[in-house]
Amino acid sequence: MFIQTEETPNPATLKFIPGRVVLDNDTREFLSSEDAQASPLASRIFAIAGITGVFFGQDFITVTKDATEWPHIKPAVLGAIMEHYMSGAPIVSDGGAAAEEEFFDEADAETVSVIKELIHDRVRPAVANDGGDITFQGYRDGIVYLSMRGACAGCPSSTATLKYGIENLLKHFVPDVQEVRPV
Repeated sequence: MFIQTEETPNPATLKFIPGRVVLDNDTREFLSSEDAQASPLASRIFAIAGITGVFFGQDFITVTKDATEWPHIKPAVLGAIMEHYMSGAPIVSDGGAAAEEEFFDEADAETVSVIKELIHDRVRPAVANDGGDITFQGYRDGIVYLSMRGACAGCPSSTATLKYGIENLLKHFVPDVQEVRPV
């Protein structure tokens, strides 16, 4: 098994591409070893000293570390991923995460539908290339609330991505949008 690695815009996060499906129709994020109990693979990765986050995309895994240098942990992460796939164990064992509650006024349903479509079709694929995910969380008073996960969470360029990328895109196609904020 050959696992590719890519740097992400977040220097604390590396993207690991195992060449196989990781999660078919969803994404999952684990921010502690306690959260990781729902995933045999995330548990293996969190057993490595210095790991602070694990994110599963459709065909990639992003791993976030503390101040430990990548040359000290990268081989262990590669080994954990390889051992997991060789074991045949499931990626997650709890059937999936509980969906985060979205919020918006029912009168804004049409606007929210357009916002969600733009995020799904234009934003998420680009962000996945960088090892993260951005999902719609809510809409109120012209403000779009987005959840940033994986390499996007804590990334130094995430504010610029939100303000100058996503906000401008949404304002262009949805005139009612005034601002975009992370939750």
